[in-house]
Amino acid sequence: MALNLEAKKVVVKQVNALAKSSIAVGVAEYRGLTVAQMTNLRASAMDASVSLRVVKNSLAKRALEDTTCECVMPVLSGPVILGFSQEDPGAVARVFNDFVKENEDLVVKGLGVSGDFVEANELKRIADLPTKDQAISIVMALMLAPVEKLARGLNDVPSQITRVVSAIAQQKQ
Repeated sequence: MALNLEAKKVVVKQVNALAKSSIAVGVAEYRGLTVAQMTNLRASAMDASVSLRVVKNSLAKRALEDTTCECVMPVLSGPVILGFSQEDPGAVARVFNDFVKENEDLVVKGLGVSGDFVEANELKRIADLPTKDQAISIVMALMLAPVEKLARGLNDVPSQITRVVSAIAQQKQ
């Protein structure tokens, strides 16, 4: 269905607002996917707080101008779906990576992370990045490790003294 000029302006405005608030964008060609597969992709994207949009490439190029997402413009060709993430830079990559494992018809063309273009062959590396919560827990574990070692060391001193005294007592008997 063809869009009139006003509808096109609305789509460009919506995608532009989405692109301005996003820290990561993914571009994938969805040629060959069934409606059920697209529905599954959209559901997994919603679970990961990723916004998916299917937009004509000419409208997408207008919408992505002057945003950090404009780095993906060279790969906008063919029937593509755009995935936007506002919070987690690896969320789009994880959604696409997990979906590609089961559906080979989805072809990831590239990712834009904080204004830098990432080739599709780097998808797994970006997808393996920890989420914000995982990163916080890793840092907290690193901060807690020296304290735990100090506590264990201080706890060992009395037990070592007890063993030495016990050994001396057994020698004198």
